[in-house]
Amino acid sequence: MAVVRFLIFILLIFLSLPSQCISITESEALLKLKQSFTNSQSLSSWVPNQNPCSSKWVGVICFNNIVSSLHLSNLGLSGKIDIDSLLQIPSIRTISFANNSFDGPIPEFNKLGALKALYLAQNQFSGPIPPQYFSHLASLKKAWLNNNKFSGNIPESLASLRFLGELHLENNEFSGPIIELKQDIKSFDISNNKLQGPIPTTMSRFEAKSFAGNGELCGKPLDKECDPAPISIPTTPDSGQGSGWALKVIAILIVATVVAVFFTLIKSKQRRVDDDFSVMSRENNDDVVQVHIPSSNYSRASEVSKKESRRGASKSGGMGDLIMVNDEKGVFGLPDLMKAAAEVLGNGGLGSAYKAAMTNGLSVVVKRMREMNKVSRDIFDAEMRRFGRLRNRNILAPLAYHYRREEKLFVTEYMPKGSLLYVLHGDRGSSHAELNWPTRLKIVKGIARGLTFLYTEFASGDLPHGNLKSSNILLTDNYEPLLSDFAFHPLINPTYAAQTMFAYKTPDYMVYQHVSQKTDVYCLGIIILEIITGKFPSQYHSNGKGGTDVVQWVFTAISERREAELIDPELAGNETDSINQMLQLVQIGAACTESNPEQRLNMKEAIRRIEELQV
Repeated sequence: MAVVRFLIFILLIFLSLPSQCISITESEALLKLKQSFTNSQSLSSWVPNQNPCSSKWVGVICFNNIVSSLHLSNLGLSGKIDIDSLLQIPSIRTISFANNSFDGPIPEFNKLGALKALYLAQNQFSGPIPPQYFSHLASLKKAWLNNNKFSGNIPESLASLRFLGELHLENNEFSGPIIELKQDIKSFDISNNKLQGPIPTTMSRFEAKSFAGNGELCGKPLDKECDPAPISIPTTPDSGQGSGWALKVIAILIVATVVAVFFTLIKSKQRRVDDDFSVMSRENNDDVVQVHIPSSNYSRASEVSKKESRRGASKSGGMGDLIMVNDEKGVFGLPDLMKAAAEVLGNGGLGSAYKAAMTNGLSVVVKRMREMNKVSRDIFDAEMRRFGRLRNRNILAPLAYHYRREEKLFVTEYMPKGSLLYVLHGDRGSSHAELNWPTRLKIVKGIARGLTFLYTEFASGDLPHGNLKSSNILLTDNYEPLLSDFAFHPLINPTYAAQTMFAYKTPDYMVYQHVSQKTDVYCLGIIILEIITGKFPSQYHSNGKGGTDVVQWVFTAISERREAELIDPELAGNETDSINQMLQLVQIGAACTESNPEQRLNMKEAIRRIEELQV
């Protein structure tokens, strides 16, 4: 009996270990932080062997029993802030040490890459802030550093914070010029410093009081105008020589203009093929919105045109060929595209997109892709043939491609309904009205199944998709989603990929400078939240302006137990019996968009949870 009791005792200890370890890890980190303060009597509730969340430690804010914010304002704290202890709590998103007595250089809060809000106002911090201090705080939205003694130039890395919405630097000793901030900043103040020079034109939208107390600033919105910059004009000993100099300059300009026009004409002749494609017109929300061209008698017309087209279509791949990789829709060549009725659809990150309605009745989308020279011609051709062999109901594989060093053409089948982005946000007709809960869940599950296929076919790649967003998901007539623009990451020049692919707009790259398969998971989470909320994600905008930050909105609502408010009103009012399933989808989307990849679901688990949902 004693042995049984002992075994039960050991089992109970074993079962209790995980939760204790988690709480002790966070509590120990906070206690270590407390020890770095020289005046911490106000933190008397911070005691060992307690869970800081359930014990309600002063200034500790939790979400799902995990520390998410530290609000240590107005507590009379001083000493050194131990950043290493904060690094042991990766879930922290907001930190406030406002109105205390800290001094010295700014602590290394920039090591906390996922930080969204930093409040250091009304302390005695001093000295310059390194120019690149904010470069690793890509998620930062609020920075309040006012009423300190910071000096030197305003850190130029502030301009790179695309989500920055509040910036307060007033009542410091900053000097030098004002950096240009183009973000959509709602709350801004740099008054009472030692700043100099003209106010950038783009910042004249702020009130004059935001710049007051800087005696050497000029330009709008201040009443003080800037002195015109002096113009240096070359002079000569006498007016005759001066006029001769002027005539020489004019002659040089005329010759340069003639030469430029000449080379433009030559270049236009060399690029006849390009010009034939660029006469097409129609703007799109993002990468592609397709326009329907009726295909009458396609099957009969395609047989007639096959013989004519074979001369312009090739499977060997000469420089002037259109290379077919999938002939299920018929064979066609560059001459067919040249003669097609064509129209511009849009200009996305990876290139321009066009619609071409060929004389045989087939309508296709042609994409001109730039900066795809990462691999050799042989490897590129092999990848295209591989793409052409892909067969899956949720994948849009290419029909043909054209290779040139400076750009590539990709040809895909036309889809009548266009993109998911367009149906969700741009179309207010019958297609949008049909987006009920069963249809939206069908779309989500179709996306998941397409990703399952890609993660099997391209299992060894860092980014089996890499550019996953609603504009790259096309819809069939019965709302079956088709993934497009996938697996381009190994082909695109790295610098261009970082500028254009959506994977590089995620916290994975912006904060951690790394992309992986979990980056696709984050992008999937954005789409899930977009579908269930009906909101246009601000994450799709390169400048962060417009739309809704669906990730922050969802996490805030969940922490405040307001999840029901997240559901698209068009769903919530008509699908009351399915609310619980909708809320489960919200939770899946949230789990996919954790800013720390280590805390995020992997793709297999995300897909498993999606497949479990029922209408």
